[in-house]
Formats: sequence, structure tokens, C-alpha cells
Amino acid sequence: MRISTSRLLLVALSVTVGLAGCNSAMMAYKKGVRHFDAGEYNLALTQFEKAAKGDIDPKRVNYYAAESYRLSNRFAEAAPFYQKALEAGSIEPDAHLNLAYALKAQGQYAEALKHLQQYVDSKPTNKVSLDKAQRELGTLRAVEAIAGKKTDLVLKNMGNLNSPGSEFAPVIRGEELVFTASRKDMVYKNNGLPMLGLYKVKLNQAPDETGNAAQPFSNNVFQGDVNEGTPAFTKDGKAMIFARGNNGKRKGGLDVDLFISRLGSDGTWGAPQRLPISDSTAWDGSPAFSADGRTLYFASNRANGAGGIDLYRTNMDASGRFSRPVNMGRDINTPGDEMFPFVAADGKLYFSSDGHPGLGKLDVFVATRSQGVIRVENMGQPVNSPADDFGYVLMEPGKGFLASNRAGGKGDDDLYFFDATTPESSTTTIAQNDPKPDAPKIVRYFLAGTVATNEPTPAPLDSARVRIIDEATGEAVAEVVTGQPGTFGKYPLQEGKEYSVLAERRGYLTRREPFTMQGRSIPQIFLTKPETDTTFNVALRLDKVELNKTFVLENIYYDLDKFNIRPDAALELDKLVTILKDNPTLRIELGSHTDVRAPDAYNIRLSQNRARSAVDYIVSKGIDASRMTAKGYGETQLIVKNAKTEEEHQRNRRTEFKILEY
Repeated sequence: MRISTSRLLLVALSVTVGLAGCNSAMMAYKKGVRHFDAGEYNLALTQFEKAAKGDIDPKRVNYYAAESYRLSNRFAEAAPFYQKALEAGSIEPDAHLNLAYALKAQGQYAEALKHLQQYVDSKPTNKVSLDKAQRELGTLRAVEAIAGKKTDLVLKNMGNLNSPGSEFAPVIRGEELVFTASRKDMVYKNNGLPMLGLYKVKLNQAPDETGNAAQPFSNNVFQGDVNEGTPAFTKDGKAMIFARGNNGKRKGGLDVDLFISRLGSDGTWGAPQRLPISDSTAWDGSPAFSADGRTLYFASNRANGAGGIDLYRTNMDASGRFSRPVNMGRDINTPGDEMFPFVAADGKLYFSSDGHPGLGKLDVFVATRSQGVIRVENMGQPVNSPADDFGYVLMEPGKGFLASNRAGGKGDDDLYFFDATTPESSTTTIAQNDPKPDAPKIVRYFLAGTVATNEPTPAPLDSARVRIIDEATGEAVAEVVTGQPGTFGKYPLQEGKEYSVLAERRGYLTRREPFTMQGRSIPQIFLTKPETDTTFNVALRLDKVELNKTFVLENIYYDLDKFNIRPDAALELDKLVTILKDNPTLRIELGSHTDVRAPDAYNIRLSQNRARSAVDYIVSKGIDASRMTAKGYGETQLIVKNAKTEEEHQRNRRTEFKILEY
């Protein structure tokens, strides 16, 4: 049978169109990945939508789309794409975890619990994520109790002030409300919204009816091509701290720093200056001053925190200089995010968190301190919802503002006003709206543990002397000798205290393990009995003393061609300082090693300098120099031979210590 020329052309045309469609989908997918890697998530989503119409692996394109929504803080929109990715066979380790949070943001608690359990059962290697997930399991199992905390408070959407974009971080300055809004001309490629800026509006007799006559806060502060927001004012109103960054040129939002602008005698705000307390490698934002104006609180994801974004505090002296920022500890900070602090006149700290037990992504919490113990309490409904609730501030007790992206709003994040001080209200404060609480449930905390040899197969050590030491006083609160199975305990602990557990036995190096009660208190919402006993267990592993035995100091790394002690190395060397203090007769050799990327003679000199700098650091911490010998080995003892990557070369640039005398 003859096939007509026209039919052949039609077949060829359909094949060509099909190939073009495949190529078009692949081009869109690759373009989407490039946008994703650049942190331009909104642009990436446009491309992934095109790619999904072609023959692209659905588990990959849907997972990328889900991550794009999540990383641009659109959790609810991410949920269906995580679902599709998992249904298509995705084995991404965090897919179930992130889907659980996305479902929680929609109030789908049962489904969120199911996926969170699947994530935990997969035994993930990321310890911070696992810790956060395990805490969240407890939250989801008790979510009915959390949701049961309600007040008569009424939130009023400030409709005339809100827009289809984002309004949040309200601050009262005199008769003005200063807030953050996405209203600039330039669009932020991360989320597709206009860039953020600072705006102000006059507060009238009814703040909830304030009109949308907002103006830029200051032309000297306003910069059109970056995000600016979350202002905080000194007590006299003459200086403002705010966050600036996220211009879209760096992925991950790491280019956010704190800036200060001062009010001049002519009534104009000066050009902002970056604060020295900012960390150039981290995200720093949402500042707030204490009621007396002497302490600045802010949020940061800088290194060595509790997990995600933590709250920090720094003191300001009379000349306006700030002290070194201090992490606010594990009672406040969690493996999740803590942000948007506000300190009320009575000293209570309000903040938002997705790590403490809550109803949604971010919930508002209040922290109080009594007799050295910090209590963190969820503010309940309607302050909190399954969505993001944050930026809580008070004008006076029971009256103030907050931001939320809950259902029924006008835009992305909206401003809300509340007033529990009106005559028709039965109370003058939010907290008193609650029914009379039950008597606080009692929890008793204890510590127990084991002492064993530090070997691949640990052997229990009896006759080891164990002391539990109160770090605040240096006094031992318990002392015991381990029995035949190498166990000890249990001994009572106090909430909020810092301890160390010291184990010593003849023939072994004395070992000290820090143990903190910060962040370990069980939230009252999880307690079902009037009294509960809970015991924490620690495992101490002792190294046998052997002359010339070598121990690798983890993470004592050096930059290429450098021998200065990096901050991460200092943290590890501090552990060696502790070992030397706890073992006063120990004498060691500190050996340093290089990679192969230099001549042998140069590497010997470099490694000798590195070993010497480590010894000098330890001497600066009070250890006698005669107890240490510095030795440079150059590239003669490589861990990774034929190293190719920077990570492999860095493993060779290490420091070890060897026992010379005991």
C-alpha cells in the first residue's frame, strides 16, 4: 500500500513537534534548576510549571517545585507538590519532614503526624532535623490540648492598611505605627513580591481603622534594590536598628545584616551604618529593645546556635556601643526558628517560634523567668492559628498589634489589631481571659548513666569515680563509684541549671561531659499526671592511657597556607584544654599536618607553625607550656592519599595529640 506524501509529511511533523515539546520541557527544567540554585524561587516555579507539562521525571520536577514554595515561605502551597513527588517515588530524605510541616500549616494535623512518623522511622542522619522532628511528634500528639487554650480576644484585620502584598513587624513610635511592607518598585525574585521597605502611618483614635495613607519612613533609609524591615527604636526614639539585605544576588538570604540610623537635629534620619555585631556569613534580623533601652534582642542563624534561627541579646553602653552577642539559651531557642522578639514593660519576652509546641508554622509565645527557671507558654487562640503568627507588640497591657498570614486576610502577611481593654471586655489583660488554670503539674528530673571503655565494642567499667558538678558553683552535687555493670544514678537535677559529669579511673584519661538542663524541661501542655519523674541518661567513654597513643582532634582545620587558629578550631582546642586540666599529670605532643599542595620543606615549616599556634592557644588558657611539645609533620602522614577535593585536602590539614607521659 502506498502512503501519500501528505500523510508522510504529517507524521514527520508530529514527530518533530513531539521532539520539540520534549526539548522545550527539558530546557524549562534546566532553566528552573538554575533559578533554584540562585535562590530565585519564584522564577524557578514558572519554569517547573512548564517542565511538568513535558516528559520530565515527575518526582524530580515536583520536589523542586515543593522546595521552591517552601524556601520562599509558602508552606501551604508546597504540600501538593511534595505529595506528587512522593507518589512518583521520591526518596529525598526530607520530603516527608517538609510535607509534614506544610500539612501542619494547613491545619491537617493527622496527616502531618503520619508523614512526620515516616520521617523519624527512616532514621535520618541529620541530628538537628531529627531532634526537631521528634519534638514536633510530641506537639502533634498534643495539638488538641494546645488548641484548647483560647481567649476572648478579638483580632481585627487592619484592612485599610493591608495590601495584597506583605505587611508585618509593627512598631509603635510616638503617635506613629512603623511597619514593614512589600511596596517597592523592584520585585524580589525569591517570592515574586515587591521588595520590602519601612513605612509609617499616623495612629488615630481607632488604630484598627487607620487608613492606607502610609508613607516611606525615611528617604535617607529607603533603598529601592534591597529588602529592608523589622525596625526597633531606642527608648528616646533617636536611633533605629533595622535589617537590610536580601537583594537577590546571593542564595539563601545570608546577606542580611543589622543597620543603625540616627535622628539628626534637623529631624531627618541619617544614612544607615552596618552594626559591627552583625555576622557577614549569617542572617541577622528582627531586632527589638528591652523596655529600658539597654538591651538589644535580635534573631540570627549564625554558627553554633541551637539549630535554625535563634534569639540573641547584646547590651548597649552609654556611648551606643554593643557588647558581644549572647545566645539566649536552650530554654528559649530550639532546633527550629525563634524570631520577632518583643519585651513588654513588665519584662516578659514575647517571640515567635516553630520549635516550641504550637498550632502552626510560627506561633507567638511568652517567656517568663522565676527563681532562675524560664517558662515558655503558647499564647493560644486567636493569637495563634495554623498559619504564621508573629510580630506581636503591645501598646499597653492587652492592647497591640501582630502579623499573620492566616486565612481570611487581605494579602500575604497582614497586620491585625487587638484591644482587650475596652469597656465591653471582661478583662484588662489577655492572660486573664483564660479559665483559671489548674495547679501546675510537678516534674522531677534525674540523671543516671554508664561508664565504659572507648572502644568499638565498649566494655563496662566498674570502680570508676563519677561526680556531678554544678557549673555555677563548682561544687559536686553527687558523687558515686560505679558498680559491676558500670552504671550510676539516679540523682536529682534542677531545671535551667548547667552541670558537668566527671568520670575518672586509674589507667584511663579522666573524662568530663557537659550536661545542661536548659531546653530539657517538659512543657506543661504535655503532662498528663499531677507528678512525673523523668530520668536522663549519659554515657561516658574513657580512653585507656597508652604512651605514644594518638588522638585526632576533630575539626582542627586550617585555611590554605594559614596557621592562625580559626574560631571553629578554638572550640575544639577548648576541649583539649579541659582534658589537660582534668588530667594534670598528662604531657602531650601536638602534631600538625598539611596537604600536598606545596613543596615539602614549605609544608614542614607551615605545619610546625600550625602546631606552635595550637600550643600557644592552649597556653593562653592557663596550661603550662612545659606539658606540651609542638611537632610539624608536613605532608608525611596523609589521611587521604591522592586527595582531589577541597574537603579531602582539609582532612589532611589536621592536628592530633599524642600521649608522651602520664
